[in-house]
Amino acid sequence: MSGTEKALTPKLVKKLWLAFIALVMLMGVSYILITGYFANKHSQETTQRLNANVANHVIAEKFKDASPFLEDGSVNKPLFGDLMHDMMAVNQGIEVYLLDEEGSILYSVVLDHEAGAPQKNVSLAPIAEFIEGKGEKFVLGDDPINPEEQKIFSAAPFTADGKNGYIYIVLAGRQFQKVSDNLLGQYFARLGVGATILTMLFAALIGLLSIWFLTKNLRLITRKVRSFQDGDLSARIENPDKSDLSILANSFNEMADTIVGNMDKMQSVDLLRRELIANVSHDLRTPLAILKGYIETLQMKRDTLSEVEKQEYLQITHDNVDKLSNLINQLFEYSKLEAEQVTPVKEPFSITELSHDLIAKFKVLAEKKQIQLRLENPEENCMVFADVSLVERALQNLIENAIKYTDANGKVTLSLQKHEKSIAINISDTGTGIPVSEQPFIFDRYKQINESAKKPGHGLGLAIVKKIMDLHDTTITVLSKPSEGSSFIFNLPTYQV
Repeated sequence: MSGTEKALTPKLVKKLWLAFIALVMLMGVSYILITGYFANKHSQETTQRLNANVANHVIAEKFKDASPFLEDGSVNKPLFGDLMHDMMAVNQGIEVYLLDEEGSILYSVVLDHEAGAPQKNVSLAPIAEFIEGKGEKFVLGDDPINPEEQKIFSAAPFTADGKNGYIYIVLAGRQFQKVSDNLLGQYFARLGVGATILTMLFAALIGLLSIWFLTKNLRLITRKVRSFQDGDLSARIENPDKSDLSILANSFNEMADTIVGNMDKMQSVDLLRRELIANVSHDLRTPLAILKGYIETLQMKRDTLSEVEKQEYLQITHDNVDKLSNLINQLFEYSKLEAEQVTPVKEPFSITELSHDLIAKFKVLAEKKQIQLRLENPEENCMVFADVSLVERALQNLIENAIKYTDANGKVTLSLQKHEKSIAINISDTGTGIPVSEQPFIFDRYKQINESAKKPGHGLGLAIVKKIMDLHDTTITVLSKPSEGSSFIFNLPTYQV
C-alpha cells in the first residue's frame, strides 16, 4: 500500500483492524474454552467407561471371603482399610464408600479421617441410572466430600448378612482432581500460547487480505474524489452499480455531474450577464445621448427656437425619458424573476375579463398603427387558476410584441380555447415572422426578434414571459414562418369549482 493510499482512510483502516483483531481473539478464547470443556468431558467419560466394573470387581473379590459387616452389625473397617490400600496402590484418585439401600454413607476410609461433619447421603438416582445402563452411559454422581460438585463414579449393589446396599466408588477423588487441575492448567497454558500465536498470525494474514479487499472500492472512490478536488472535473467512478459501495459511488458521480453542470451554468450566466450589460449600456446610451442633445439645444437656442420647435424637442425628450423608464423597469422586473424573488400568488380569475381589458388597453395603439386588434373567445366565461398580475404582464408583453412586428393593415388576435382541464391562450399576428434559425433563441435575455428590422424595444419582453410561464409550471410555444406572422401559445389550468 502506497503512502498516498495509507493517508486515504487511516481512521477507517485502524477501526477495521481493531474490530477484526478483537473478533479473532474472541473466537480464539471461545475455541480454547470450548475445547477444554469437551476435552475434560471426554477424559471423564473415558475414565468412567474404563472403570465401570470396578465396583462389581470389589464385591466379587473382597466380599466372597469376608463380610463388609462384623458380627455386631458394625462396618468391617479393617476390610475397607485393606481394600483402600490395595486400590490406591493401583489408582490414588479412587475413593470407596459403603452405602445402605437408602443411600446413607455407612463407611469410607476418606470420610473416617475427615474433620467436621461429612455428607451423610448420596443421591441414588444417578446410581440407579448407572446400574441400569450397565456402565456404558456417562453419568455424574454426588461427591460426598464436595457436595456442590458432581464426579464420575462406579457403583454396584450388594447383599450381605441380610443387608442390602451399594459400593459407591468415586473415580476422580481429591488426589485425582489435584493432578487433573494441575495438568489442565498446563494444557490451557500451552493451548492458550499456541492458539494466541496462531490467532495473531491468522489475524494478520486474513486481516490484511480482508481489509485490502473491503477497502478496495473505497480507495478507488477516494482517489477519484482527490482527482476531482485537484481539478480533474471529468473524474468519475466507472461502473458504479457494480461497486460494493454503489450508493456512495452513484452519489459521487451525481454530485460531480451537478457541480460541473452548475459551473457550466454559472459560466453561461456570467457570459449572458456580460452581454446583457453591454446591450443595456448601448440602449441606455442612445436615449441618454438624445436627451442630452435636445436639452443642450434648448439651452443654447431657447431664444431663437419657435414654440412649435420647443414643443417638438420637449416631446422627443419626454419619449426618451419613457424609454429609459421602461428599460429600467424591465431590467428590475427581470432581475427579480431570475433571482427567484417573485412567488406567484395563484387564485381563480376570469381570463375572459382580463383579455377584454387588455384589448381595450391596446386598442388605441393598434389603431394608431392601422392594425386590427380583436379577441376570439368562447361565449362562456373562462376561469383559470393562476397569478393574475403575472399573467397580465405576460399577455401585455406578447400583445405589445405582436403589434410592434405587425405592419399597417395587419391583424393581431388574442384567442381563448377551452379544453377539459386547461385554457389555451394564443396571441397571433400577421407580422414579419421569425426566421427558423432564430426561433430557438427568442426567449433568451436581450435577444431581439429580427434585429435587421431595427424595431424599438429592449429585448427583455419575451424573456420575462418565459420566466412567468416557468413560475406557473407551463410552457410557451412559438409557431412562426417568415412573412406569414407568428403565434405564441400557452396553457393555464382551468379553475375547478
